Amino acid sequence: MTLGLEKYDIKILLALTKSIAGRKDFFHWLLKNGYPELAAFSNAIRGDIEAMKWLCQHGFNWLAILSNAIDGDDRARVWIGKNTKMCNLMFAMACREDVDAIKWLMQMGPKVFLMMAKEVSTVLETQALENQGPYVLHF
Repeated sequence: MTLGLEKYDIKILLALTKSIAGRKDFFHWLLKNGYPELAAFSNAIRGDIEAMKWLCQHGFNWLAILSNAIDGDDRARVWIGKNTKMCNLMFAMACREDVDAIKWLMQMGPKVFLMMAKEVSTVLETQALENQGPYVLHF
């Protein structure tokens, strides 16, 4: 079995991109049309612990690990680099606006990975802003 986002048709990856952007209609489409793992992945990127658990319980550990790689987990990045095609690692790094990863994807990777990385980057920026307001309690 091939592990990696490149195994999905471009139309499915475009739907995933919209789901990552917060479009519930695309999330539900993925869920109802045979891609529940991508629906869960889009939520895992947003920090949904239940989605991460679902991925692991249903044989999609690699997507949970990819989500962790996006979050900057070095061990997850090493695993993704060893067990999937390079475009998945570059995607994870591009989500954190790594310039070299973005250049690599522009030259070598599927262009949809750049679109997805931009959406993930926007989600991560929004989360960071929401978590630093004056009314956020940090324990």
